[in-house]
Amino acid sequence: EMDDDDDIPQLSSHTLAALQEFYLEQQQREGMKTSQGFNQYSIGSIEEDWQLSQFWYSDETASCLAKEAVLAAGKGGRIACVSSPSVYQKLKEQDGEDFSVCILEYDRRFSVYGEEFIFYDYNHPLDLPENLLPHSFDIVIADPPYLSEECLQKTAETIKYLTKGKILLCTGAVMEEQAAKHLGVKICKFIPKHSRNLANEFRCYVNYPSGLD
Repeated sequence: EMDDDDDIPQLSSHTLAALQEFYLEQQQREGMKTSQGFNQYSIGSIEEDWQLSQFWYSDETASCLAKEAVLAAGKGGRIACVSSPSVYQKLKEQDGEDFSVCILEYDRRFSVYGEEFIFYDYNHPLDLPENLLPHSFDIVIADPPYLSEECLQKTAETIKYLTKGKILLCTGAVMEEQAAKHLGVKICKFIPKHSRNLANEFRCYVNYPSGLD
């Protein structure tokens, strides 16, 4: 009879040591940040959590999308970032600009942002706080965490509830048809980039004349 343990890949002691070192460094970095009163809004102040399917945009892409959101929202506009924390962090860096922003995010680490943070689980698309009024955002930027029609469809319910009209969706190129079907958005020329290369080609989609073409 086979020994079941044979199927479990054992990590070499070298790999384990490297992993421990990585976690230690990460802990030290986190510790350093809190002790130095670092800028909590800067990109990278919260590390990506791949288990939550989080992938940060490159600095350039985050800046570009943030700039687009501010222009689209207009003076005194309200912007909602749904599962798109790196754009949110970029928006927060633009202090003194005339707009307000909320982040709807599953990752509770973002609760450091206080009242602007709204816990969000796309499986319950309309399970939102009462003070989040329907159609109260000038633009909604959304980056559904998974490339599945179910995830897009549910996130779309949230987007449609929140937005006055304008939608900026970031998702895989393979989702083009579903994006048109569920949100009426069209693909832009602008190619978003991530700080780490993703296997899937990524694109932006909008339903209004944007600066991303």
